[in-house]
Amino acid sequence: MNTENNQSSLDIGASPDHTELSNGDHLENDTELGSVHIHNNVIATIAHQAAVKVPGVVEMTGSLVDGLAGMIGKKTADRGIRVEFEDNEVLLELHVILEYGVRIPHVAWQLQTDVKEAVEQMTGKHVRSIQVIVQGIKQPNGSVDAMPKTAG
Repeated sequence: MNTENNQSSLDIGASPDHTELSNGDHLENDTELGSVHIHNNVIATIAHQAAVKVPGVVEMTGSLVDGLAGMIGKKTADRGIRVEFEDNEVLLELHVILEYGVRIPHVAWQLQTDVKEAVEQMTGKHVRSIQVIVQGIKQPNGSVDAMPKTAG
């Protein structure tokens, strides 16, 4: 998707008469024209799309809870991403598997930068923090050396 051609998109944060509210699983914007609700899954999907484009990222991986949720139909587009709101700011946690041989701090920094830019551009919301948890490294033979998954 070419984001440069989407300059005409509505910036919900630009209205002088808007109020931002955090309602557990989504953000709300009340404007003079009505309200806009952005669900956690939408933010997670945006973060996922940006994250998998970063060189060195093999896949997003979830916790045990994500694995169980996958059995009952949770979409893979938000697997491995936790979205929270605090003081109307977005906090993200990304669980990733990286390619063997990459410079982990560099890939993590690129993940933080690219995901922050994508979420802020598409939602108009400030991203306060992005925690990157490297849960495994994919070996050249295709096997994944991973940390044990924990609940939560």
